Amino acid sequence: MLRTSLFAQVGVALLAGVLVGRLWPDVGTAAQPLGDGFVRLIKAMIAPLVFCVVVAGITKAGDLRSFGRMGLKALIWFEVATTVALVVGLLAGNLAGPGKGMNVDPASLDASAVEERTGGGELPSTSEFILHSLPDSAVGAFAENSLLQVLVLACLVGAALLHLGHTKVPAVLPAIEQVQEVVFAVVGFIMRLAPLAVFGATAHLVGEYGLGALSTYGKLIAVCYAVALVFLVLLGLALKALTGLSLWKFIRYTREEMLLALGTASSESVMPRMMQKLRQAGCREDAVGLVLPTGYSFNLDGASIYLSIGTLFIAQAVGVDLTLGQQVTVVLVLMLTSKGMAGVPGSAFLALSATASALGVIPAGAVALLLGVDRIMDAMRVATNLLGNCVAVFVVSRWEGALDLPQARKVLAGEIAFVPDPGDAEKAPAVEEAVSRPDGRGPVTSVKAGVGRGADGAAGEGGAAAR
Repeated sequence: MLRTSLFAQVGVALLAGVLVGRLWPDVGTAAQPLGDGFVRLIKAMIAPLVFCVVVAGITKAGDLRSFGRMGLKALIWFEVATTVALVVGLLAGNLAGPGKGMNVDPASLDASAVEERTGGGELPSTSEFILHSLPDSAVGAFAENSLLQVLVLACLVGAALLHLGHTKVPAVLPAIEQVQEVVFAVVGFIMRLAPLAVFGATAHLVGEYGLGALSTYGKLIAVCYAVALVFLVLLGLALKALTGLSLWKFIRYTREEMLLALGTASSESVMPRMMQKLRQAGCREDAVGLVLPTGYSFNLDGASIYLSIGTLFIAQAVGVDLTLGQQVTVVLVLMLTSKGMAGVPGSAFLALSATASALGVIPAGAVALLLGVDRIMDAMRVATNLLGNCVAVFVVSRWEGALDLPQARKVLAGEIAFVPDPGDAEKAPAVEEAVSRPDGRGPVTSVKAGVGRGADGAAGEGGAAAR
């Protein structure tokens, strides 16, 4: 099982990383390049993959207006979800009071440590954020790996293909689909390095930061993770009510990707595989290509929870009692600042500093209190952000009529097994065949890669690889 199961391999690597980091901290710290290198390789594939998926999705859907409507619905869902996350975080922070009783003297804090962590940068303003989302160079959008810029380019190219029609550009779409298959194949190669990446990232975390923060910030950590769990329960209820699907079954279906994201502390490291699995789970290609990448910038639910609780924590720690009006201001400020966080170094501290400045009653140096615990919060943020974006794909797909519910139920029930490499399924002699379940509970259906089902249930091109 260890030789064939990525989940088992990543789990063993995670435990080995904790052990090495604990026993040999210097060795653990030196292993960081293993995790960083893996994430860099995956990031190199994200921009071309998003471009191909969105262009192909728009062209196959044949309606740019519906694509724009889907984008608007996604933004509405993102705003609702992040607002709920912020409010739940504030409620929990008030009830639990993770910073009460610390009685920290703001003068004893080193504000320069925060500036060092953020590199002296700042979050972009609303106008800067919008302008930066528009590419000034087609090559630059891919070189900078800016998902929003790549999305804009993909929408323009998809619109142009719809305008010109298949008769004028008959070879473009097949070429884009072939590039997409090549990218997925490359991602499959890189994923074989996932256990090494998890080992390196975990060993570095334990070796560099140790386990001391668990005692110093135990209450804050417990509150943040408990709130994240409550929020995920709310997400699961919303998913069940709006689509009839189970979030727990989805987590079980994507357990390999979830464990990898937690191990590398990066949700980007699993974006390509999540796109494949969401497409296999009945979500139409254009919905996956638009909603998931956009959510990485606009739907940071885990970060919103951390920011709201973190703001109350530092206020309570320095003895500042925030009024209801000031807490409403916290929500309003974080609703704006959280949208510009993606890709900005030290973005959480920049958002907290901006919130403290807006309130005018929390010393700027108090943000330094969270330096020792920020890295430990990565697992909570990554898991919540990732699941929040996947739920958004299902909800928006259902809202737009782009979700094949029978297919989704079969996949999440384990009746259709996932094949990460499209080339493996292409070698299969038939579209469907019976294969055995790993647990011996009977046969499951095998679906050929590249063949999926649209919202109307009819077979069509572009489905995710499955077997």
